[in-house]
Amino acid sequence: MIKIMADSTCDLSQEIIEKYNIGVAPLNVEIGDKTYRDKVDITPDRFYELLPTLQELPSTSMPSPEEYLSIIDKAMEEGYDQFLIICMSSGTSGSYQSAEIAKEYFYDRNPDSDIRIHVVDSLSMSHGSGWLIMKSAQLLQEGYDFDQLVQFNEDNKKRVKHFLCVDDLNNLIKSGRLTNASAFIGKLLRVKPIMTMKKSKGAIVAKERGWNKVLRYYVNEFLERVDRDQTNFIIIGYTSDIHIANALRDKMRQDTDFNGDIHIMQMGVAVGTHVGLGGLSMFFMEKQGV
Repeated sequence: MIKIMADSTCDLSQEIIEKYNIGVAPLNVEIGDKTYRDKVDITPDRFYELLPTLQELPSTSMPSPEEYLSIIDKAMEEGYDQFLIICMSSGTSGSYQSAEIAKEYFYDRNPDSDIRIHVVDSLSMSHGSGWLIMKSAQLLQEGYDFDQLVQFNEDNKKRVKHFLCVDDLNNLIKSGRLTNASAFIGKLLRVKPIMTMKKSKGAIVAKERGWNKVLRYYVNEFLERVDRDQTNFIIIGYTSDIHIANALRDKMRQDTDFNGDIHIMQMGVAVGTHVGLGGLSMFFMEKQGV
């Protein structure tokens, strides 16, 4: 049997995690002198309530190899013998490296094992890896075997399109997820920067004044880029304001002919540490060569 695994930055809802029986290794978030496991010891809503009151930006750390091994060991007891681990981009987190170390540890301890483990560097942030995980789970239900799932992920991971807009660039600057030069331009012009993933890291691709123009940009880019054969669902992510996420969903329904599922999911504590308040994202698969 095939078990799909992730780190907690996939930011999938608990409903989806349970529906597809996804094993999740939580990142750690240090707030002051306390350490919390992402979405285990502290909820996103509680974190976003605390964030404006904090004097220092929280720090995050990757799951330990033992976290991954614990999920594998438990799943093996349930009969699983193939593990597909889809991680946040290696350019923004150590989760991928930790999963690779866990894989090495496993085979060091079990050199004759027939268990199969493959780790995917999704090259994505947040619901970008979550999109790949959900798609893989759907393909598994459709009958894909382990090799087909691995091939799908490695062939298509660069085509998962991200857009992220934030109200305040300070968290991204402090965490090193955005260059000071790019951030300075955004602050100087008092515009909302829109980012995507380039070479496994975030980069500003547009600047818009006001949420209405941001939503229009998202819709226009979707219409131009979407692979309609592969995109049977969209994920819209938000940090602290679900209303703007609902507004984007409504605009997608109104201004496009997309009739697949649109999932609205909150970004978790680990991702929210870097994105901050007022974040809005969207994820789908884009056409080849766009």
